[in-house]
Amino acid sequence: MGSVKNLSITILSAGFMVLATAAQALSVTLSYDRSIGSPGSEPGQLYVPQGITVDDTTGNVYISDGGNDRVQVFDQNGNLQKIIGSKGEGPGQFREPADLKFNPLNGNLYVGDVFNSRINVFDSQGNYLKSFAKFGERVEGRSFFGPGGLSFDKSGNLYITDFSNDYIQVFDQNDNLIKTIGSNGNAPGQFVGPAGISVSPTSGNIFVADQYNNRIQVLDPEGNPLLAFGSPGTGLGEFQQPIGVEVDEYDNVYVADSINSRVQVFDKNGNFLSTYGVAAAATPPASDGPPVGNPLDLTPGTFNWTAGAHYDNGKLYVGDFFQGRIQVLNVEGRTEVPEPASALGLALLGMGVATVKLRKNRQQQTAINLD
Repeated sequence: MGSVKNLSITILSAGFMVLATAAQALSVTLSYDRSIGSPGSEPGQLYVPQGITVDDTTGNVYISDGGNDRVQVFDQNGNLQKIIGSKGEGPGQFREPADLKFNPLNGNLYVGDVFNSRINVFDSQGNYLKSFAKFGERVEGRSFFGPGGLSFDKSGNLYITDFSNDYIQVFDQNDNLIKTIGSNGNAPGQFVGPAGISVSPTSGNIFVADQYNNRIQVLDPEGNPLLAFGSPGTGLGEFQQPIGVEVDEYDNVYVADSINSRVQVFDKNGNFLSTYGVAAAATPPASDGPPVGNPLDLTPGTFNWTAGAHYDNGKLYVGDFFQGRIQVLNVEGRTEVPEPASALGLALLGMGVATVKLRKNRQQQTAINLD
C-alpha cells in the first residue's frame, strides 16, 4: 500500500494526477448503521449469534442463535419474522447452530449443527429437508469444534471448515464429499482451527480464518496456497483468534478479529486498510453462567468478541458474540484498486505524456527565440 502511495506522489510532482484517486481507493471504512436483536432467550433475542446471512430475494436476515439452538429470521428493520428449528438431535433440530448460507443455485438454507456434527438443510421457507456430513470431535485446549464456516462457490459447491480436523471439506451440489483441502500445521495451506471461510464471487479464491495460527490464508480455486497475512497481537494487522472472514466483489477482506473485539479490513493482497470497533469493559461470561458479558455495553461500535460476519450489498453484518446482537455496518470507499503492475503502467504513461508536453514546450520556446 505504501509503495502505491509513494508512486502517486512521484507522479503528482510530474503533473500526472490519475493515481491520486487510486491511492484514495485503498481507504475502505466502516460506520455504524443499526443493530438487530438483543441479549436473551425470548423470541427475537439472541445468545452467542454465530452465523449471519441475508436472503437476497426478501432482504431478510438469518441468524444462527447458538445459545438458544435455533435460527431466527428478521427483516431489515430488526422485526422477527420466523424461527427455524429447536433444541435437540432430531430432524431439523440443533445443538448449537453455527454458520449458515443459502445455496445460490436452489435457494436452500444450509446450517452448521455443531454438537450434532452435521449440516442441516432447509428449503427457502424454513422446512427441513435433510442432514449430511460429519466433523471432528473436540480437541483438547480448543474452545470450539465441529463445522465452522460455510461458503458456496458459483458452481454450487459447498466449502466447510472442519474446525477439529484442520481441513476444509468440499461437497458437490448433491452433497457428496468430493475433496478436502489442507492439514494440521502452520505451513502455507495448513491450519490450526480453521473457522470462517469465504469463496470470492469474483476470483474464486478461498479466504480462510486460520484461528489458532492468528492469520488469514488465501487459496486459489484449486486449494493451492497463495498468501497469508496477520500475526498474533493487538496492533493493526494483528489478530487474536480471528473467527469470521468475508470478502466483497473487489476481494476486500473483512475479518472478525474475535478477542480483539473489532473488525479489520484488508485489500486482496493483505494490506491493512482500516479497523472498526472497541472492546466492552466486561469480560467474556463464566462457563457456568449465561452466555453474555456482564455488564453489557450496547453502545454502537462496542463489541464483546466479534464472531460471524456477512457482507451484502454495501453492508457488513457482524455478530457481537457475548452481547446478543448483530451490528450492521456501512461499508464506504469500497472500490477496485489497480494492481501494482497496472499502477506502474499508468505511471509510465503519465511520465510519457509529461515528457511529450515538455518537448513541445521547448520546441515552441526555441521557435520563439529564433524569431
